[in-house]
Amino acid sequence: MLVHLIADYGHGDLAFAEVAQRIKRHLPDAEIILTPVPPFSTLAAGFCVAQLGLNDPPAGTLIFHNVAPRMDDKRVRAGNAGERLAFARLITGVRVVGVNAGYAFSFVRGASEELRWVSVPAEGSQFRSRDLFPEAIGEIAQGHAAILGEKIPPDQIPEIPKNRIAYIDGYGNLKTTLDRESLPFPSGASVEIRIGKHQHKAAAAPASFEVPIGEMALAPGSSGWREGSGKELRWMELFLRGGSAWEAFGKPPVGALIEIDL
Repeated sequence: MLVHLIADYGHGDLAFAEVAQRIKRHLPDAEIILTPVPPFSTLAAGFCVAQLGLNDPPAGTLIFHNVAPRMDDKRVRAGNAGERLAFARLITGVRVVGVNAGYAFSFVRGASEELRWVSVPAEGSQFRSRDLFPEAIGEIAQGHAAILGEKIPPDQIPEIPKNRIAYIDGYGNLKTTLDRESLPFPSGASVEIRIGKHQHKAAAAPASFEVPIGEMALAPGSSGWREGSGKELRWMELFLRGGSAWEAFGKPPVGALIEIDL
C-alpha cells in the first residue's frame, strides 16, 4: 500500500521518521513516501494532497497529511487540543486522512465522494500525528468504517484562495492558484507581476520554456487535475528560465498574493 505522508515537520526532521515508524506498526506493508511543506502551510499541504491524490494514483493509495497550526482557537488549549482529524474519499478512490486546518482539504472539496470526521480524540498529546492518529489511519486503511464519524458540512472546508503562491518547488518555480481558464489576457501577452515589494515583467506563455534564457514566464505548469464536475484544472506557474523565480521575487512565502497588471 502506498502511503503519502505530507507534513510540516521539516526536511529530514526526526518527526518524519517517528510518524513513519508508528504508521508501519499499524500497516506493516505500507510503502511510505514523505513530502515536506513549509511550517503551518495548510495551503501547500492541500495543494500536495490534490496533486498526489487526483493524478493516476495506484489502487489502495492513502494520503496522511498533518499541518496543524492550532489557530482555530486562540485561547489556552487544554490537553494540547488541536483541529479535528478528518477523512475524505476522492473520486479516484484515494483515502485522505488529515487535520481539517485551514486549506488542507480545500483543493479536494470538489473531488470528494465522502467527507467525514474521524472518531479520534483531538487532544491528549503535543505530537498527535505520532501518538494518536496512526492507529486511526490503520483502521481506515483496513476498511473499519466504525472509526468514521458524522459528515462534514461543506461550509467547514474553505474555498481555494485566488491568486496565491500554493507551492514552491526545488527549482524555485512558483506554483500558483491562478487557473489557466480564468486569466483575463491571452497567451503571448506581456504582463507585470507583483509579489510583495518585488515586481517583474513576464510573458504569458503557452509553455514554460517558450521564453529565452533569463526571462520570466507565466505559463500552465505541471500541476493540475480533473475535478468531480469533470472540469480539467491546470494551475499557472511562474518560471524564470535559467534561474529561480522564488529568488527573483525576494523569496516570498507560500500564500503570498500575486498581482498582475497588463
